[in-house]
Amino acid sequence: MTAEWKRLLSMAGAGLLFGLGLLLSGMGNPAKVLAFLDLGGAWDPSLALVMAGAVAMAWPAFRLAERRPRALLGEPTQLPAKTPLTRRLIGGSLLFGVGWGLAGICPGPALLLGGMALPQSAWFLPAMAAGLWLAGRWERRG
Repeated sequence: MTAEWKRLLSMAGAGLLFGLGLLLSGMGNPAKVLAFLDLGGAWDPSLALVMAGAVAMAWPAFRLAERRPRALLGEPTQLPAKTPLTRRLIGGSLLFGVGWGLAGICPGPALLLGGMALPQSAWFLPAMAAGLWLAGRWERRG
């Protein structure tokens, strides 16, 4: 098996594992996400537990990756750079959060909903694609 095939299979496996995690945790259900954000009503803390579990799994993996020059498939380790907070980062985070709060959907679950042909994806995926296109145009603009 070539290195490219190993890389593609590992990416597919990671995507399938992520999708399965979303399904099993119920995070593909926008109503469950909106219930987490409803602090004044019938608050559902399960999203916080899912996030805590994700951090608990990712933290040791990142610590290990920081010490390794190469990933398991032999490619150079690429970790995100630590950068200071900027107005642009804060603004983008706020925009993402408002969209997430209004729809109860973020990009990962949106793709899951689209793959399941659920109605919520019919409006969210085109809106997400338009937002990505606009962000790319904004970025190239300067």
